[in-house]
Amino acid sequence: VITTRRIISDHTGDFTLLGIPGLGQYHVWISIPFCFIYLVAIVGNSILLYLIAVEHSLHAPMFFFLSMLAMTDLILSTTCVPKTLTIFWLGPQKISFPGCLTQLFFLHCSFVLDSAILLAMAFDRYVAICSPLRYTTILTPRTIIKIAVGISFRSFCIILPVVFLLTRLPFCRTRIIPHTYCEHIGVARLACADISVNIWYGFAVPIMTVISDVILIAVSYSLILRAVFRLPSRDARHKALGTCGSHVCVILMFYTPAFFSILAHRFGHNVSLTFHILFANLYIVIPPALNPIVYGVKTKQIRDKVILLFSTKATE
Repeated sequence: VITTRRIISDHTGDFTLLGIPGLGQYHVWISIPFCFIYLVAIVGNSILLYLIAVEHSLHAPMFFFLSMLAMTDLILSTTCVPKTLTIFWLGPQKISFPGCLTQLFFLHCSFVLDSAILLAMAFDRYVAICSPLRYTTILTPRTIIKIAVGISFRSFCIILPVVFLLTRLPFCRTRIIPHTYCEHIGVARLACADISVNIWYGFAVPIMTVISDVILIAVSYSLILRAVFRLPSRDARHKALGTCGSHVCVILMFYTPAFFSILAHRFGHNVSLTFHILFANLYIVIPPALNPIVYGVKTKQIRDKVILLFSTKATE
């Protein structure tokens, strides 16, 4: 009974988020570019969602998956950034245990879902280039909805056990988190119990999922490139590669810093905590801010609609 009461009391206390260790005196200055990039992410993804919703010409599978990516990016950044800015402006902030669990669930779930959406977009490009005549029969609205529900459910099922793995832990030591937001292993390390299950599940399961996505994306683009270089016309090859250019840029922006951050967290014992947390904060705002810009610049349909939108606003 005593043990049970102690664990329950442990779960009712608050945690304290410190911010970026070693850079406390620079928090206000760091918040300026951080806030600007976050606003770019909010505005850019909102414009993207608006255009895809109102423009009938953008009601295609590629843009449906792009709207999913924009919504997931908004969730990813909004889950963490407002609390982070509060820390930068007002100093260390408290967060309840349920609030911490909610934040880390949406953070990790958004990451896994982003990866799955990029895989779905790679499949869309594969069908469009390798089987263009069957595109509308393969990617029917019913199929697209099944893919969307499937990847969302997969992300939910992968991350939900993380919440239960944390709720089973007793927290009887410090409740100070040297970070700007809650993440699984950072919170687990505060527990006064064995966290080997948390470490291996938190590292192996999401990483294996993401790696499988990367492998399938690589296979898709290998088949796409093989099909492209078999096209007889140089213009046709250039057009086919152009349709994939924005997607490849987004893939690189997402996976390169993600793998660096994850591997540094697990194996980078020589990487300073300050650098790791600063990089982790940049990761939750820079890809969401750049994704709509990349698609707006490199995708002709979106670029034309953005120009039309702002030219119409200017003439009113």
